[in-house]
Amino acid sequence: MVLLLSLMLLFSNCTDGNSTTPDNKEVVDETGKNNGKDDGNNNGNGGNNNMTHLKTTDYIKDIVNHPAFKGFGELLLSFDNNSSYYDTPLSNVGSLMPYHGNVRPDVVVGSLNYMIDETDSGKTIFYNIYTEQQKQQDPAKKYTGIFFFRGNPNASFAVVCPGGGFSYVGSLHEGFPLAQRISELGLNAFVIRYRIGSEQYATEDLAAAITYIVNNAETLGVSTKDYSVWGGSAGARMVGNIALNGVLAYGGSNLPKPATAVIAYTGQATYSSDFSPSFITVAANDGIANVNTVDRRVENLRNAGVDVEYRRYQTAGHGFGLGTGTDAEGWLDLAVSFWQKHINE
Repeated sequence: MVLLLSLMLLFSNCTDGNSTTPDNKEVVDETGKNNGKDDGNNNGNGGNNNMTHLKTTDYIKDIVNHPAFKGFGELLLSFDNNSSYYDTPLSNVGSLMPYHGNVRPDVVVGSLNYMIDETDSGKTIFYNIYTEQQKQQDPAKKYTGIFFFRGNPNASFAVVCPGGGFSYVGSLHEGFPLAQRISELGLNAFVIRYRIGSEQYATEDLAAAITYIVNNAETLGVSTKDYSVWGGSAGARMVGNIALNGVLAYGGSNLPKPATAVIAYTGQATYSSDFSPSFITVAANDGIANVNTVDRRVENLRNAGVDVEYRRYQTAGHGFGLGTGTDAEGWLDLAVSFWQKHINE
């Protein structure tokens, strides 16, 4: 009898095959991941998503080696060879972009994680703009390409050109965060990785990128009408070249000039009566771009009949990117509104 009672108590304390895990228990699989249960900290990586998000405590090498970026991880970074920075923590990512200010690791990592999620959902985020034959003819072209941030289907597109003095490409700060915000506002955006070392070659790469996007617009799901080009510092010089001379002048197709040029903190002074409508911004305390030169360019463009919106901030410095936490914060939304005005014309 004692044995029988013991067995009954044992079975009454066991759960059957239809029981559920209590709500206060976290379901974890053998990898240590939360198994489809949102614990409030997974940033949308629950369900069927398997790729791990980056953290500011991770390292530069973790970007290069991340499975979401297989085959092009190095092109996310500033230089053609970034191996000397591999052991740099992402909390110090600004050290890869010495000409830029206001580099915020949280913003950088946030955009990278957005790209990881896009890849994890099956979307292609990187496209080559040159053929393999073209890369063989000019090996430097293997360090080029475009990163796609999708907005609404068949909306107009922007090409964002990060700066870096043509000695590096600051996409982590001045490319991906801007493109992500543009896409959130419903427009398509591409960030170009161009050849380092030459303004001419970099502008040719921009012309090639615009041509590639237009030629593949149906596949990419973007409109070919009313595109814009965006750039900061050296990238803004590339933008100014296209706004002044057009795509064909730099080896691309015979395409219309951009509907809008967004030009941030550059001392380039060129202008003409058929220059693209321009949104121009700079900070008064910029230590690299002479603000007086920017002022004169704005005046010259307006006198030539070009539509210009000018935002002159006070303390954001040079290379402020999105301007998060500075007096320039919010400038990108104003630039998108300016572009949309010219899309609707």
